[in-house]
Amino acid sequence: MSNPTESISAAALPEASPDASAPAPLPPALPHVLPQVAPARPAAIVTTGLTKRYGALTALDALNLQLEPGDVFGFIGPNGAGKSTTMKILAGLLQPTGGSAQILGKTVADNGDFVRRNVGYMPDSFGVYEDLKVSEYLEFFASAYHVPRNQRRKVVADVLELTDLKYKQDAFVDSLSRGMQQRLGLARVLVHDPPILLLDEPASGLDPRARIEIRELLKELQRLGKTIMVSSHILSELGEFCNKLGIIERGKLLVVGTIEDLVARARAHSVIHVQIVGDSQAAAALLAEDARVAKVERVNDQLLVTLADPGQHHAFILEKLVAHHIPIHSVAPEQIKLEDVFLRLTKGIVQ
Repeated sequence: MSNPTESISAAALPEASPDASAPAPLPPALPHVLPQVAPARPAAIVTTGLTKRYGALTALDALNLQLEPGDVFGFIGPNGAGKSTTMKILAGLLQPTGGSAQILGKTVADNGDFVRRNVGYMPDSFGVYEDLKVSEYLEFFASAYHVPRNQRRKVVADVLELTDLKYKQDAFVDSLSRGMQQRLGLARVLVHDPPILLLDEPASGLDPRARIEIRELLKELQRLGKTIMVSSHILSELGEFCNKLGIIERGKLLVVGTIEDLVARARAHSVIHVQIVGDSQAAAALLAEDARVAKVERVNDQLLVTLADPGQHHAFILEKLVAHHIPIHSVAPEQIKLEDVFLRLTKGIVQ
């Protein structure tokens, strides 16, 4: 077999340098291409030491909160805790006593027009123009938000479609049910397509079906990429679609995080539900002697195993029972409801 180097054309080889000791010339410099990095987006909402006092009453006490674009934040707290006060300040409707609030990187207090363009605020109760039809009501607000005249009808039609009010477009506002009026309130804050929505008790006073409809609408707004701050007393529903939750009491933000973070904060001990096939007495005695177990209770056909360390994983329970040939039906951690978290983390004190 011939040497591979012999097949290389002489034309492909560099010419010999007259000075063998001189370094080979460098290739011409290539332009340095940097990857295109998108500028970082500002946080959707930032509050720093946000405070509001009414005389001796502190309605909001040094609130520090940050929400990123696309966050859906469930604001939980008893009546008078400071939820509505926070939203009114963020919407530019109330001046804080201290601290600051920012919307998309701009201070609320100094950028009223910017805030109005980028925020949709729905209060827990709002007035409606009862002598207007639904479509007229929305066209009025589209005009107020400076939606161009030649686009208003399409904008209103799109919002009616989104909120499932198309078939009510010619109905008078005062003929709508409470649930329909809440949906109309949501439609109103969407006519100028703001990226941030502040929704204060949007499901308040609604029957179960209307609450489900509002919840599904909020999920759709979440899919559209809106940043949403929503307060509600129906805690289980917030847990279904919020990626962040915050609990506030007497103006103080007690905890912020995912539902898993809040559950971990509220849980003093981890309780594991163990169901045995047949008699559970032997399993109870076996687990009770383990140093990692604080307590074992037999409730009906289940064992409630309380771990000594809340951070301890419960896999050892399964391993121990299998090693002793005890048949297992199921092993699962106790599920703490959001209502339980709320009750454990708050004191129930109303201002």
